[in-house]
Amino acid sequence: MFKSSKKFVLLIMITITVFLAGCGASNTSNSTTDSSSKSESTKNTAYPLKLKDSTNTEITIQSEPKKVVSLSPNVTETIYALNKQNILVGRTDFCTYPTQASKIPAVGTITDPSVEKIVELKPDVVIASNLTKPDILKKLQQLNIKVLTISKNESFENTYNNIENIGKIVNANKKAYSIVSNMKEKVKVVQEKVRGKSTPTVYYVVSYGTSGDFTAGKDTFVGKMIEMAGGKNAASDVTGWNYSLEKLVEKNPDILICSNKFNSKNGIKSTKGYKDLDAVKKNKLFEIDEDIISRQGPRLADGLEALAKIIHPEAF
Repeated sequence: MFKSSKKFVLLIMITITVFLAGCGASNTSNSTTDSSSKSESTKNTAYPLKLKDSTNTEITIQSEPKKVVSLSPNVTETIYALNKQNILVGRTDFCTYPTQASKIPAVGTITDPSVEKIVELKPDVVIASNLTKPDILKKLQQLNIKVLTISKNESFENTYNNIENIGKIVNANKKAYSIVSNMKEKVKVVQEKVRGKSTPTVYYVVSYGTSGDFTAGKDTFVGKMIEMAGGKNAASDVTGWNYSLEKLVEKNPDILICSNKFNSKNGIKSTKGYKDLDAVKKNKLFEIDEDIISRQGPRLADGLEALAKIIHPEAF
């Protein structure tokens, strides 16, 4: 995603030596292009706004929305980050950040929200995730309610795109551009800090015990974030979220990370198999706010930094 500074410096030196005059023209051109791109990205939204959502459905929003229902925590967080919370009239039971969001009327779960409650709120647009049941979204569309679905693809780039698209919908492009730019800068700084360092094996505990053992496999976003933060995902030998205690004991990872909720850390310390791992014995079991690494919203770069600080505290 980011060019290495060494290659960039080398390119500049060659350009200066061979094409001094051209370099000036090229730099001016690049500066103009970047400035033009920023200017275009921060313009007020022109309505009617036509765009395609993650289901490849074309949506037309006739005018700036005055009432929005969010069916995903990352959407709710984004609307608050964009300073557009005054237009948020509905949210799911799981939209718990920021704390002020709890004052917004709840319409049910992410997957199965109440159509009746949403209709009562008379929203101009409903912004859902691909976790919401398709038949729910179809019912809303049949009732002439504008519905836009954003995906939770496993990438930072998709998170940036979602923030920018929500910014476009609610006419907050300048703020969206600022949020994404700051996120990209933080990601860049974090990756520079951990570059070239050793890669301890890291196991992220999603669930453990009688209900089964679950972690972040190699194809999950959390699994990829562990790698970005300078670790080696101990569960890189599986896809999805299922794992076995036998495999975990065999891997005996250097670091364990768990949620800071539900008393997870103390539970792990007393659970068969887990309590005998070197990471637990050597106090290498750490807690993290799972919301900042799983919701894929404006706090995602903070989540990457939090992971990196656990894996490579010496770099910070």
